[in-house]
Amino acid sequence: MIGPSALFFHQGNYHNLTRKLVQSSLSPDTIRKLIPSIESVAISALESWSGGHIISTLHEMKKFSFDAGILSIFGQLNSNFRQMLSDSYRVVDKGYNSFPTKIPGTAYHKALLARKRLNQILSEIICEKKESKLPEKDFLANLLSFKNEKGEILTEDQITDNIIGVLFAAQDTTASVLTWILKYLHDDQKLLEAVKAEQMAIYEANGRGEKPLTWAQTRNMPLTYRVILESLRMASIISFTFREAIVDVEYQGCLIPKGWKVLPLFRNIHHNPEFFPDPHIFDPSRFEVCYMKIKEIFTKTS
Repeated sequence: MIGPSALFFHQGNYHNLTRKLVQSSLSPDTIRKLIPSIESVAISALESWSGGHIISTLHEMKKFSFDAGILSIFGQLNSNFRQMLSDSYRVVDKGYNSFPTKIPGTAYHKALLARKRLNQILSEIICEKKESKLPEKDFLANLLSFKNEKGEILTEDQITDNIIGVLFAAQDTTASVLTWILKYLHDDQKLLEAVKAEQMAIYEANGRGEKPLTWAQTRNMPLTYRVILESLRMASIISFTFREAIVDVEYQGCLIPKGWKVLPLFRNIHHNPEFFPDPHIFDPSRFEVCYMKIKEIFTKTS
């Protein structure tokens, strides 16, 4: 459904090169330029919730994550393309984990058709991108400009599969984390007020929205940052991952033979009292104490 050329399904040289392309597209320099645009997406989302109606938090966070992901992948994208991508992607998302039958009308069959539409839409976007020849540094531009040591470029299928793969991976995990952050803040009103005060101070410094948020300001939200770290630790959105030993590996006296499957359980580390005292308590202040040591443990296992 995602596509056989997506980096998640490969190892070796192809995996390494596509991973580097993803990382370069999410470098601090690239994100720094996107901060005002991401802020605009956030403001638009907040305004859409202001009517007092009931919303699904996870659904709204998925919409926000999708729009932010589009910025990272394509830069400023035509609104028609953005809507078409959103409509087709939503169908793929619904059918991704459904029973795999090609019977017309089923969620899976609809998802397969939507996946084909995504290919067509992305093909049009790629053509426009090639014709524009603008010096952009988004993910699509990096994929299009890539050449290996033999001068070979990526095929259109490789490009579309990796775009859909990155969007798929980023949207669900980001939306889940944002949903848990809201839940944890809702459960601790004192902490919520402190986070709001930190954000309001920046809002006031920017003339109550007259000036856009800056990269430096996003780096100066200590309480908000600790809340994010603690939410990531508590929720452990990626509980485990699948790996295969490509050579014999010895770990703590145990031999993992080549070809064996390994499942690192991140949740077991994030909830280990040896690293995080009272691990089942939501406590952002734990990232103030021995900050560098805890951050190192947390970052290595995330």
